[in-house]
Amino acid sequence: MKVPILLPNIFNYPFTYESDLNLKVGDYVVVPFGKFEITGVVWDEFEKKNNKNFKVKRVLKKLNVTPLKRTTIKFLNWFSEYNIIPKGMALKLVLLSSNAIEKFPKVAYENFKFDIKDNSIKLSEQQKKSLKKMNISNQKFRVHVLQGITGSGKTMVYFEALKEIINKNFQGLILLPEIGLTGQFEKKFLEFFGFMPAVWHSGISKKKKEIIWSGISNGDIRVIIGARSSLFLPFKKLGLIIVDEEHDQSYKQDEGITYNARDMAISRASFENIPINLITAVPSIETYENIKKGKYTISRIEQRYQNASLPNYEIINLNETKLEKQSWLSKKIVDRVNSHLEKNDQVLFFLNRRGFSPHVLCDKCFNSYSCPNCSVNLVYHKKKNDLLCHYCGFKTPLKRTCVKNGSCEFIFCGPGVERISEEVKKKFSTKKIEIFSSDTMNKKDSRVRLKKIIDNEVQILVGTQLISKGFHFPNLNCIVVVDIDLSSQGHDLRGAEKNLQLYHQLSGRAGRTGKPATVYFQTYNTNIRMISDLTNSNPNIFLDKELEIRRKNKLPPYQRFISLILTGEDEKKLEKEAFYFKNFIEKKIDGKVLGPVSAPIFRLKKKYRIRLLVRGYKSLKLQNSIAKNILDYKFSVGIKLSVDVDPINFN
Repeated sequence: MKVPILLPNIFNYPFTYESDLNLKVGDYVVVPFGKFEITGVVWDEFEKKNNKNFKVKRVLKKLNVTPLKRTTIKFLNWFSEYNIIPKGMALKLVLLSSNAIEKFPKVAYENFKFDIKDNSIKLSEQQKKSLKKMNISNQKFRVHVLQGITGSGKTMVYFEALKEIINKNFQGLILLPEIGLTGQFEKKFLEFFGFMPAVWHSGISKKKKEIIWSGISNGDIRVIIGARSSLFLPFKKLGLIIVDEEHDQSYKQDEGITYNARDMAISRASFENIPINLITAVPSIETYENIKKGKYTISRIEQRYQNASLPNYEIINLNETKLEKQSWLSKKIVDRVNSHLEKNDQVLFFLNRRGFSPHVLCDKCFNSYSCPNCSVNLVYHKKKNDLLCHYCGFKTPLKRTCVKNGSCEFIFCGPGVERISEEVKKKFSTKKIEIFSSDTMNKKDSRVRLKKIIDNEVQILVGTQLISKGFHFPNLNCIVVVDIDLSSQGHDLRGAEKNLQLYHQLSGRAGRTGKPATVYFQTYNTNIRMISDLTNSNPNIFLDKELEIRRKNKLPPYQRFISLILTGEDEKKLEKEAFYFKNFIEKKIDGKVLGPVSAPIFRLKKKYRIRLLVRGYKSLKLQNSIAKNILDYKFSVGIKLSVDVDPINFN
């Protein structure tokens, strides 16, 4: 008999094979493809008929793997259509290095043995009410938002909801925005449930991934804690999805196959007909609009765990104080920090910039150091004495021969966390200081560093936004935002929303165990109301204003954006192609085409970039019309098109 087999490659349809095996939809098989043998899945539809006569090859073997569920196949078909990617590439997200993993002996899954312990954690009245609301209709699809101020114990509430689901013999998935969170979170999970979850992210070894993949497929592993990619694991009996920090921009996959893991998680829950819980302190604008429309249910926790108070806010006006040369910390801040250190409080200096300085130039020849591959400045990392591109990874030593004579004499413009750390060490020389950024906390010793911070062996942290992502530091009671003006600049459509979420998350790191805490904002901006809006304990006031601005201007979530990015090595050829392409598609699709314009980062990884933005109604008609017309357009040699549905960043 003939069977349709979808392969993990760039084709948008399954290939037809012959087989005498008893094959059903979802079975994993090995088939010949060109000169290779490749793993595929029996799909739910045949390729479209074509008139060419071709020889049909035979399926080589069926693999001993639990079949992919029909509901998962339907989700992948929809995922492909929504994100305008080939079905074969959607399947590739499910497979492990394009392979399906056959069953291991039972002993391989021993580490993840399911055995829930009795715990004696008492929930507050607000937590109990939230749990009750969360567990209504827990047998079928619904989206519930658990909104709670930082430190309110949201995790304990959704752990209780998950416990109920896995006690009924279902599997659970907890999505986290950052792999750096999994270590601390895994420990919290073990303390509550008494058994080990499976952790899934890019840093897990190949062998461990194989065991987890097969254990999820055959039902021997009950709970996955993972980053974006864990959403595509082949669950046998998925019963609940939890998206922690649902507002976090890290859920957006920007390279390769682009998708928003939060939105795709909601869709997967819909296809599986299971509940999904979105957890947040400040909802994303899309989630907030769906709450207001009544599409999502919501429960709120407005008190911190054990009634710990929220931090106070104090604004340090830098117009009223003269900073020392090459200094970013006012005398007033130094005095405030000293008073906190005397009380044994931990202190955080926050600046969302990695490295030592974001811009380096020569004082003699005025040469500015930019990346040869990208149209961005090179960032100076003093610890390694290198200039580094944060986009393509290009690295070069700082030392330069000056065109005038001798060596360049460098001027470092602006601070990064390394530079602030240097100043902090001078001002507080007796204290143990640690930089908390992706450069320091994604290393093998990051667990050891984290433990020292939690145990108050580190008195002062200097950190980027990574620190705002859900870490629990019991002694942190003083946060200094070195320069709030830096994060309020720029022309990002989502800038205000991102800042609201960032500063709520950041302030939530302070005062979690009940001691008085303060967040200090250094600023030159006399518009104090902006800071008050960002830090208001009721973020919904800000979100309501933001929604009204978006509605008036026909911006997401009221209309959909789809970004079309053309890249190529020949700048002039690319500009011409962008105009030809716009003229070709603008009258054929169900949306308005804006652009073409040069991307803000015009050159990236040696390729020039031009953007078009399609704006239209929220319907798959828009994606379908774009997909159809892209197929009909022949791009010039060397020009590549990337499609980003619902873009978060506009670089």
